Amino acid sequence: MDPELEAFIPLFPRADLTDPVTERKNFADLAAKLPPPDTAHMEIEDRTVPFPELSASFEQGRPHSPDVAVRIYRPHQAQGAIIWLHGGGFVMGDLDTEHPWATRLAALSGAVVISVGYRLAPEQRFPAALDDTYAVLTWTAEHAAELGIDPERIAVGGHSAGGGLAAAVALRARDEQGPPIRYQLLNQPGLDDRQETWSARHFTETPWMNRDKVTAIWRHYLGSAPATPYAAPARATDLSALPPAYIATAELCPNRDEDIAYALRLLEAGVSVELHQWPGTFHGSQAILSAEVSQRQIAELAAALRRALAE
Repeated sequence: MDPELEAFIPLFPRADLTDPVTERKNFADLAAKLPPPDTAHMEIEDRTVPFPELSASFEQGRPHSPDVAVRIYRPHQAQGAIIWLHGGGFVMGDLDTEHPWATRLAALSGAVVISVGYRLAPEQRFPAALDDTYAVLTWTAEHAAELGIDPERIAVGGHSAGGGLAAAVALRARDEQGPPIRYQLLNQPGLDDRQETWSARHFTETPWMNRDKVTAIWRHYLGSAPATPYAAPARATDLSALPPAYIATAELCPNRDEDIAYALRLLEAGVSVELHQWPGTFHGSQAILSAEVSQRQIAELAAALRRALAE
């Protein structure tokens, strides 16, 4: 492990999701300890996105969602945008816990960042978070002129569970011929509920994320329902015609091998992919901002997005 990261391991909470309510509070407390980001060079606005009528393939008698909370970060002279999904295992996280990361991503990439406060499991299981995300994607495309962005320059992305949601919404947009997505920015995404890869089976004591926590994540998210590709994108059999992707993995992360396998399958399906495996890191370790490797990780995420939206 990178020695700059290893020194902070005693300060990280134990990897546990047995009590979602308690862990949400712990996650919020951890996020609140991060240094406040510089917001001087952007406008930040909280809004709600009205939930549209579900498409026929997604109705299936489900109740109507409430409006979706978003926080919009607008750097000066931004043209492109990214629908950004926070991490937290589908169980934790909100607009406030993601604020430091959304701010940095907007500042470093120059893109409008639309951070999504999607509904959380286990109270609202799949497909609630996906429905919320797809509603925000649709709304962003329809209101591009109002938002001051090019509707052809809209990306999706996220950390961890948020990265899995971003991959899922890209699949759904392709299948339903929804709004065009320019790029996928997937940071350590959770893509596969089966936990059959080497890293998923063997990383039982890694910091912040380990096999038991991943098991709990999928149990909270899916309940007793079978997983579909829209819940676990690694289950998709056809990855063709998806947007180009940047995929980042952490060496000591259970998600590592499923993410690398997904990147290779995208390449085999003719999708352009940039894949970066960060040595010596663990899941979520980029929260340790003082580490040189964390600074490089954050800078590269933003640079990949900037390139994708400028091309």
